[in-house]
Amino acid sequence: MTKVSKVDKKVRSTRDKVIKYQILTYCFFKNIKVSTTELELLTELSKNNGIEVNELCQQLSVKSVYRTKQSARNAITKAEKKTLIIKNGDARKKRVYISEDLNIQIDGIIFLDIKVLGE
Repeated sequence: MTKVSKVDKKVRSTRDKVIKYQILTYCFFKNIKVSTTELELLTELSKNNGIEVNELCQQLSVKSVYRTKQSARNAITKAEKKTLIIKNGDARKKRVYISEDLNIQIDGIIFLDIKVLGE
């Protein structure tokens, strides 16, 4: 009979770190590489899902995640190509959404119960 080693770890953290953890876990198991700034972008988008592209770019620029709004816009396009976000709407008022595949939880108290079996 194979021995199974179980690790039980409990951590209390901030909402932003829990959101980042969910994003990183998804990306890790899907073999999607994300940079620190892309992670910040996805975290902000998770908290403001359905935000207009220009508004998100402005927020990211003000928070110094990206130096310019154009850099933020380029990062949004890159994340869209990685299927992490979805753009929707007409050309003038495009809105961006975090992909539902990520299943990011942001409301209320977040309790993550993730089980991984490595063989």
